[in-house]
Amino acid sequence: LQSRNYQYVLSLVFAIEEINRNPYLLPNISLGYEFHSVLHTDRWTLESSLTWLMGRVKYIPNYTCSKESKSVAVITGQTWTSSAQIGTLLHLYRFPQLTFGPFEPILSDNGQFPFLYQMAPKDTTLALGMVSLMVHFSWNWLHPFLKNIKFNNPAGDPVSMNQKGQLDREYDILNFWNFPEGLGLKTPNSACSVSCRPGFRKSPQEGKPACCFDYTPCPEDEISNQTDMDQCVKCPAHQYDNTEQNTCLQKAVTFLAYEDPLGMALACTALCFSALTAAVLGVFVKHRDTPIVKANNRALSSILLISLTFCFLCSLLFIGRPGTATCILQETTFGLVFTVAVSTVLAKTVTVILAFNVTAPGRRMRRCLVSGAPNFIIPSCSLIQLTLCGVWLGTSPPFVDTDTHSDHGCIIITCNKGSVIAFYCALGYLGSLVLGTFTVAFLARNLPDTFNEAKFLTFSMLVFCSVWLTFLPVYHSTKGKVMVAMEVFSILASSAGLLGCIFAPKCYIILIRPDKNSLKGLKDRSSMGNRHSES
Repeated sequence: LQSRNYQYVLSLVFAIEEINRNPYLLPNISLGYEFHSVLHTDRWTLESSLTWLMGRVKYIPNYTCSKESKSVAVITGQTWTSSAQIGTLLHLYRFPQLTFGPFEPILSDNGQFPFLYQMAPKDTTLALGMVSLMVHFSWNWLHPFLKNIKFNNPAGDPVSMNQKGQLDREYDILNFWNFPEGLGLKTPNSACSVSCRPGFRKSPQEGKPACCFDYTPCPEDEISNQTDMDQCVKCPAHQYDNTEQNTCLQKAVTFLAYEDPLGMALACTALCFSALTAAVLGVFVKHRDTPIVKANNRALSSILLISLTFCFLCSLLFIGRPGTATCILQETTFGLVFTVAVSTVLAKTVTVILAFNVTAPGRRMRRCLVSGAPNFIIPSCSLIQLTLCGVWLGTSPPFVDTDTHSDHGCIIITCNKGSVIAFYCALGYLGSLVLGTFTVAFLARNLPDTFNEAKFLTFSMLVFCSVWLTFLPVYHSTKGKVMVAMEVFSILASSAGLLGCIFAPKCYIILIRPDKNSLKGLKDRSSMGNRHSES
């Protein structure tokens, strides 16, 4: 006998001795047995079978030379291949055959093996039940001790066979608290890691069993709401994960509102500067017949002050809940009013240059100055910007959009620019107009202007360019409400730079030093300027 099959021999011997010892099971009958080793080759399997049937080494078919014992049945081995080989031979002798190995569908063919019975049930219920328990409790199969355990029916009923000769498929599931102690076995741990709590996911450990894993926190905006989850679940776009990352919460809708401290501060600043600009306009209207107002072109100064007032007020379109109308008006109004303001500064600068280059009557520059040619700069520049904005609105206008990624836990309502190309075309045109105006003002900075407006125009455009050059990188590096606030701040800062640099010196002379706002003061400053230019 092979050593690996020795336990089956002991089991059979023990069972037969117990039956023979009990006078109530088979009265007046004693069971015997004999063992034959079957090697795993076709030849040795047939030789062992013939030796058992005929009782001698020299085989004579259909004859038996063994008179000491008479077998009534044969129990074949654990593998179905050897049972099939022996069954083919036993079929010729119509000899009963029992197999104790696993159930095999091939051996259940009654046409090929009519005298063979498989003791293993044709049933997967028990196996499926055990697998279901293992999955439910996250058990693993690490030790083979379960398959060596045999237990009786808890009701004490013997195992019976149905009419078809199969075992009944009825099982009970019990919870044995003293299971290891009762069987004298050491119960192994089903997992080498404790359960993975919600908010984490299981991460297998390389080179270790499947029950061993690490705990990996769920990524941002992902949760796990059960224990021992293999993957985290991503929250919907309108929700976000809580601190424990075990549930998704509803995101709050936010925007740069008037109720916010930042929105309120920007709105108050815009209104204050608008009121200040209106007050400056009132001062210029009241003192419109004074030399300083006349010398600085009353019409262009009034247009510039009115356009600056609208520049301050247009910043209010960026505050509050965005809508379709406000999104369209934001960029178009900003582009138009700033184009008017910058083109007015350009017209004032050109006027100063023409005025100081008129040295003799009849010259072409004098005719340009008298005919009001600089005043055509404003409508011409504004018409170009208006055309760009019209194309923008006709192709891909701005619209209301939502930003769900910039601020964790918030849905930011913003205005999408629509056509990015059209947006940068309008912004680029305004930028080129600003650079051109700055260049012209810089070239005219040393002209002997009585009230030094050329220098103030140069400085105002320098401030304007500095603000927007600083704004562009900051604008593209921020998101959400901060980005909108930076745009509003840049509008207010650049508008305030124009207002302060151009009109603050004039208001100082008009209100605080009226003695300089006279013909005598004008002549004194003119003579001083001429002496300075001659030297």
